[in-house]
Amino acid sequence: MEKFLDKLPSMDLMRSEKMTFVQLIIPVESAHRTISYLGEIGLLQFRDLNADKSPFQLTFVNQVKRCAEMSRKLRFFKDQISKAGLLGSIRPVSQPDIELEELEFQLGEHEHELIEMNSNSERLRQSYNELLEFKMVLQKAIGFLVSSNSHAVAEETELEENVYSMNDYGDSVSLLEQDIRRGSSDQSGLNFVSGIICKSKALRFERMLFRATRGNMLFNQAPADEHIMDPLSTEMVEQTVFVVFFSGLQAKAKILKICEAFGANCYPVPEDITKQRQITREVSSRLAELEATLDAGIRHRNKALTSVGFHLAKWMNMVRREKAVYDTLNMLNFDVTKKCLVGEGWCPIFAKTKIQEALERATFDSNSQVGVIFHVMDAIESPPTYFRTNNFTSAFQEIVDAYGVARYQEANPAVYTVITFPFLFAVMFGDWGHGICLLMGALVLIARERKLSAQKLGSFMEMLFGGRYVLLLMSLFSIYCGLIYNEFFSVPFHIFGGSAYKCRDASCSDAHTVGLIKYRDPYPFGVDPSWRGSRSELPFLNSLKMKLSILLGVTQMNVGIILSYFNARFFSSSIDIRYQFVPQMIFLNSLFGYLSLLVVIKWCTGSKADLYHVMIYMFLSPTDDLGENQLFWGQRPLQIILLLLALIAVPWMLFPKPFILRKRHTERFQGRTYGMLGTSEMDLDVETDPVRQHHEEFNFSEVFVHQMIHSIEFVLGAVSNTASYLRLWALSLAHSELSTVFYEKVLLLAWGYDSFIIRLIGLAVFAFATAFILLMMETLSAFLHALRLHWVEFQNKFYLGDGYKFKPFSFASIATEDED
Repeated sequence: MEKFLDKLPSMDLMRSEKMTFVQLIIPVESAHRTISYLGEIGLLQFRDLNADKSPFQLTFVNQVKRCAEMSRKLRFFKDQISKAGLLGSIRPVSQPDIELEELEFQLGEHEHELIEMNSNSERLRQSYNELLEFKMVLQKAIGFLVSSNSHAVAEETELEENVYSMNDYGDSVSLLEQDIRRGSSDQSGLNFVSGIICKSKALRFERMLFRATRGNMLFNQAPADEHIMDPLSTEMVEQTVFVVFFSGLQAKAKILKICEAFGANCYPVPEDITKQRQITREVSSRLAELEATLDAGIRHRNKALTSVGFHLAKWMNMVRREKAVYDTLNMLNFDVTKKCLVGEGWCPIFAKTKIQEALERATFDSNSQVGVIFHVMDAIESPPTYFRTNNFTSAFQEIVDAYGVARYQEANPAVYTVITFPFLFAVMFGDWGHGICLLMGALVLIARERKLSAQKLGSFMEMLFGGRYVLLLMSLFSIYCGLIYNEFFSVPFHIFGGSAYKCRDASCSDAHTVGLIKYRDPYPFGVDPSWRGSRSELPFLNSLKMKLSILLGVTQMNVGIILSYFNARFFSSSIDIRYQFVPQMIFLNSLFGYLSLLVVIKWCTGSKADLYHVMIYMFLSPTDDLGENQLFWGQRPLQIILLLLALIAVPWMLFPKPFILRKRHTERFQGRTYGMLGTSEMDLDVETDPVRQHHEEFNFSEVFVHQMIHSIEFVLGAVSNTASYLRLWALSLAHSELSTVFYEKVLLLAWGYDSFIIRLIGLAVFAFATAFILLMMETLSAFLHALRLHWVEFQNKFYLGDGYKFKPFSFASIATEDED
């Protein structure tokens, strides 16, 4: 058996790539080019040798600051291009390579020029806005003044005719009436303040004026005909023109202060109509001149931004790469001679040749007299985990990594998750009509893969696009399970031939009460469509799906325990095989493996034995006669043996391993043996060449408590995890019943009416419920439950997940992070 397993070819995803710890000794003159070439291949993860230093103590801190400053300028240019609306119209053009110093000089000139143009444009825009506001205030205020004067003339005529007919009227007339009669505004008469304010502040502004003047004012307002552009935010703001009539110098001072507090702009409006017309003409003339000047300035600014935009993408990429190179150089140390930089890091073994070729090329291109020294070293810490994935497997690997990154060279659950995850999802979601809908969505995402990968998607669409192949397999397995359940939007079809059952009479009136009779061979594939609507439909489907859930759960848990054997064998841990794998297999299969066997035997024999009774009394009364619940000869002694094996397996898991570990540790330090202690449970760093294994001080009580917790967790988990797989039955039943309710109570109910409108409404409600409840909410629910079954019930049998990812220095990953 051992020889057979050794001859099996290794799977790419089963174990992480073998890593090696390397040291680089790089001459100073070729350091920059060397790091650049290593960033292009992206297969070396540097270790920070200056982690204990502050950022200001690093060697290349000034270069990093320069690159950060250039990045700020480039972000400023990009923001200005975006505000100008030129981002989509600019296409990058090819440009000869440029030195970093020259680029820094050009960026400074462009920034100075753009800031000066923005400043001039803001001043011109401010002047233009003031003149435009003045023009609108003149137009609206003239109307207020004319209506006020006409009202005053009418009031004066009425007073002369009805009240003031005596000769002494001129002596007794009020000051306000004298001011109206004269049509002038002196200091003792009626005054006004005109201006413009933001529309959102107008109501609060009016209330404040009313309170400040105690109601002794008249407030007139009208919306401005044009919106004003804010020079800072470039947004159009709605304005309101106002005219406040008041009397007295104190009121005027209060009103002006309130105007200043609310940001209202006040403009003088002459009462003379001739002056008003003259000022209006002058303002209009200056507005036309300023508008022409602003247009010319915008064209000049857009031209400058366009010239920058042609090279913006290349410049940003260049600065980003330069900053990444200097950040990596800051992770290296100078040697004692200050002529070489020393770096350390991890790389996959298969990448050593590529790295050496890149180092030789860097030495040649930099005309260095001394080459880069590249050699393998031993390391104390555990290597990083690196799996080579593609577009198909990356999503499944991310599902596993979300739980925890695999320990170095540990068995990778993603190999099995590729199939088991979409299959368990389909067991809960089984409906081949809904599966076809998911398949269409997945095919659309895959067909537009190249186009969508180049676009910046939202968070939801990005997640959906990243899992397009997961969605594809989920839809295919849903169609398969839907054919087994014989459900197409909850409707059964005779796809694989006729039903094996028929009604007792031609009317078929007793099908729901008495039931059907079998008259031919069973339906060849899946559930017979005649079960739909029969009186035993729900009990039959409940029994079928519940037993399937148990069988699938026990099978997957056994696979997990078997993988723990391959882990222990790979790490040469015979203790884990003898005192962990063997008792776990015995315990799980003595109880729930036996239950699965009873389910299969009952299906094959057609027995009416009560499996609940068999399993309960296997513990309560193992020696009692089974009676009609006996499924095969020798069942009772077999149950007693299995029960004893399950009881023996518990101390087998608990006691031997801690004592054997203590004995080995004692013998090792007494000099009896020099073998290294290797166990996946106790040693966090597994010994692999050329990695030295790190051994901490042995603490027996801690080891014993840890093993006791692990044993109790497995025993209790065997029961709870098996019960947890019943969610497959529960969610499948819920999905089927929801689909049936929407079909019968919405679509069929609406189709029973002769009205076209009612049928259309019923169809719309059915489509909405199918799309948003069955295809979105139920998909998410089944996805999360399948995720739980893999993370908790499957992976906890063998997967430690306490490693860390391999994160090489790569220009490609830097560009991706910057886009995100």
